[in-house]
Amino acid sequence: MGISQEAFAEKCGMHRTYISAIECYRRSISLENIQRIADALGIETYKLFMEDK
Repeated sequence: MGISQEAFAEKCGMHRTYISAIECYRRSISLENIQRIADALGIETYKLFMEDK
């Protein structure tokens, strides 16, 4: 995507350490935050659950 974790967290309205913890499977994530991430990426929420082929 070419964006820093800090910039992405800001775009999502979340803290960088929270984004990092999600990426490292150290924190769970609410449906609300999943939606915020999808909105920041400009994609439909279900696409976050699809595997790359």
